[in-house]
Amino acid sequence: MSDHSIDRRRFLQASAVLPLTGAAVFAAETTAPAPGGNAAEPGSWRSNPVIQEARQVALEILKPSQKDLQHGLELHAESLVFESYGFSPRAAVDGDAIQAAIKAGASDVEIQDMQERMSMTRAATDPAELAEFKQAWEAAGVTCIFQNAGEEGQAVMRLLKRLAHFTRLTDLLPDFLPKAATPDEIVAAKRAGRHCLYFSGNGAPLAEQWVSIEDELRYIRIFFELGIRMMHLTYNRRNMIGDGCAEPANAGLSDFGRAVVAEMNRVGVIADCAHSGWQTSLEAAKTSQKPMVASHTTCAALNPHIRSKPDEVIRAICDTGGLVGICCVPSFLGGKGDISAMLDHIDHVVKKFGADHAAIGTDVAYTSRNAAAESKKISGRPKSRARWEAFWPQGALGPESREAVLSMAWTNWPLFTVGMVQRGYRDEDIQKVLGGNVLRVTRAALEGV
Repeated sequence: MSDHSIDRRRFLQASAVLPLTGAAVFAAETTAPAPGGNAAEPGSWRSNPVIQEARQVALEILKPSQKDLQHGLELHAESLVFESYGFSPRAAVDGDAIQAAIKAGASDVEIQDMQERMSMTRAATDPAELAEFKQAWEAAGVTCIFQNAGEEGQAVMRLLKRLAHFTRLTDLLPDFLPKAATPDEIVAAKRAGRHCLYFSGNGAPLAEQWVSIEDELRYIRIFFELGIRMMHLTYNRRNMIGDGCAEPANAGLSDFGRAVVAEMNRVGVIADCAHSGWQTSLEAAKTSQKPMVASHTTCAALNPHIRSKPDEVIRAICDTGGLVGICCVPSFLGGKGDISAMLDHIDHVVKKFGADHAAIGTDVAYTSRNAAAESKKISGRPKSRARWEAFWPQGALGPESREAVLSMAWTNWPLFTVGMVQRGYRDEDIQKVLGGNVLRVTRAALEGV
């Protein structure tokens, strides 16, 4: 263990458990401070009522014994936790600045760009936002997020914006949240008590000029060189690669899509079918020569939702050496849609396909407590049409109970570990689900590159 690893005795003292009543809370140091004192002070998240409420809700659902709770917290703190798909905590926007832009006649696109840039980067420039940003990271005990760093689609210019924002965020926080370009850098971040981001794009960047297949694929390597290590094949709807999960036809992977998967394999990018249709996902898995993933999904055997994957597809993904990341979206989970339901989906993957193929990709983010107040400052914007990424079939999203959402808050990551301890998982299998499997797939993607 490194000099910055958690001290067992100190950890257990900090993790003393109160009786598991409706007011039950616990305190845990989930990561050590980064060198130079740039990490949040141990336990500082305990003063955050939003984080505390979410923990109370999850504890009331799980009702772990003191032994399981303590062991789960300790195991979580010691483990490399690598989320298979998610979002760094979101900052509040500067409501006054956005309101001033609206009064000056800013377009909808300009306002959207301002809101995205602020929510993604303001944690590095505003002291209050930075403090809460660090609280969320420390509470979650996550080492690395496979960060959504691309807007949904294939257009190069569209995909560049979020990549630029998260590159800037990591550039401004090198001692707390650097960008990782290799799996070894993620391991090094854990050893140093830091966190990091590993970038995913929400689409395969295409030239969209249709001169030749090779011409269309050339930006996949360029985005890899910019740090993107995983790409969606589709986002819900049909594109030139294949059908998305929201298409009724379920037509599968195109010939061009097969060329895209082959180029991702060659360059070192992981193919992600999380938002792809079932046939597209199946054919992509059978095409890929390297491990591929459904980074944030659920199991159709438990809840046949468009964003789930049937066992046949999961098996094909596992046969590549890949993984299935279970998300924390109640609508996709079925049942009560809470932390217990999420653990049921992990159980299904582990029991039917093996612990080597399960991961957690929450698909949810912690949002600054200042966000609502800042948003109230913004007025006078005309109602706009729904954005493309909101083009979901009717009934595919919601309703979701507040309890379910809170139970799977991003900062409740330590309780995901506790839940697996309760269910009798071996420590080594829990560590695979927490991050070992994602780390293995990222290494495999870069072999021969």
